[in-house]
Parts: sequence; structure tokens; C-alpha cells
Amino acid sequence: MREVNVVGIRFEEPEYAPVLILHEKDGGRYVPIWIGASEAAAISLQQQGVQPGRPLTHDLVATLLETFAHPLEQVEIVGVSEGTFIAELVFEGTRVSARPSDAVAVALRTSSPVLVSREVLDEVGISLVEQGEEEVEAFREFLDQVSPDDFLGGGDAPQEPGGPTP
Repeated sequence: MREVNVVGIRFEEPEYAPVLILHEKDGGRYVPIWIGASEAAAISLQQQGVQPGRPLTHDLVATLLETFAHPLEQVEIVGVSEGTFIAELVFEGTRVSARPSDAVAVALRTSSPVLVSREVLDEVGISLVEQGEEEVEAFREFLDQVSPDDFLGGGDAPQEPGGPTP
């Protein structure tokens, strides 16, 4: 397993589909995961430090874990099957299957690490070092396209589990 940073949410043109971008901490690979609009908003709002008037579902889960003293040890993205990413919430002695977007949203709220299996990184990881200069610039532009206003739309993004794979 390799620890990753949650870079954030970006939008793929022309469908304007939200993509969760993870970056390998001790390496150069990026993992793009297409997710739903509501999960994208939950992740982005947390990263920006925005506190909604009422708790979102992921806030509720984090509060329940804290209230019942059941800390989340880490989130692991353990596989990809037919374009669907598979994640697990890891507790002491227990694993719970989850969509990666939900797992990451909870991990951000509980300050838990996010890890990706080497197999997933090898299968879908994108290394900018191996790309040509034009591809690197295009990917960087892709990463710079998002703003908080992007969540005000009501697009029909594909929903997890699944969504298109990179």
C-alpha cells in the first residue's frame, strides 16, 4: 500500500464530470477516479474548510465514529474491477467496503490517511515523468480548472460505483 495525498476535485471536459485526483506521496503517480457531483462537493467543501449550516452525511459518519470511540485507522483503495474502484474503511480488526469518494470524504473529516494498493497504482496510475511535455502541460491545465463555483451547476455526472475509468 502507498499513501496518497488528496489533490482535490477537477472537472473533465466536455461532460464536466467530477474527478477525484490522488497523488502518490513517495512517487510521482496520480490516480484519477470519476465520482458523483454530491461526493465531489463534500470533498471540496471539506478541503476548503467550509462548514455547512447542517452536517452532511460524511460529517455525520465522522461524528458517529468519534461519538462511539471507533476511530478510522485509514482508507484503502484496494482494487479496480471493470472500471469500478473498490475502497475499504479500516478500523481496528474490521474492514468496511465503501465507494472511494465516500471513503475519502470521511478520511478528510477524520484526518485519516488514504492509501492505494500498488496494483491499483500500476494499473491506473498516471506518471507525468513518463509523459511528453504536451501531455504534462495538458494534465496540469486539467488540474487547474476547478473553482468553488463549479459546484453550483447541476450536471449529470456519472455516479459511483463505476463511472468511466481513465
